[in-house]
Amino acid sequence: MADELTQDIREIPFRTAEGEEKTLADLGEGPFLVVNVASRCGLAPQYEQLEQLQRTYGDRGLTVVGFPSNQFMGQEPGSMDEILEYCSTTWGVTFPVEEKVHVNGRNAAPLYKALKRAKNPEGARGPVMWNFEKFLVTTEGTVHRFRPHTKPDAPEVIEAIEAALAR
Repeated sequence: MADELTQDIREIPFRTAEGEEKTLADLGEGPFLVVNVASRCGLAPQYEQLEQLQRTYGDRGLTVVGFPSNQFMGQEPGSMDEILEYCSTTWGVTFPVEEKVHVNGRNAAPLYKALKRAKNPEGARGPVMWNFEKFLVTTEGTVHRFRPHTKPDAPEVIEAIEAALAR
């Protein structure tokens, strides 16, 4: 399901792993696949599929962006250095992994506050369900939301990426 959001999500600031303030637009023209990640989650093997998407579609403009979050059963407890080391050595991640954030609640990162206004596949807006929820942000500002158990290489994700890249 896709949503047109009134606020340009590509211009909402966040902090990088190095503590710099950036926006999605600073990372490229898009589209962007924004994912809340956690190294101790049973869904962590999705890192491999996310990296494959980056390698397959990166030269066409897709940027996968990971945001570690420790909000779900403490499954991302490490420091940023530990998280980055885990991502690169375990999964060969080359896509940007940004500062650890809250994705839900009053202290949710501004980017996630905006992303959560997009409807999920069931047609409802609201909180991120778990680690590895995916948001495809197109260059036009449309947001496609995919639940955590939807694998990054699922047909519906690939179809949305291909459509976004064709624009």
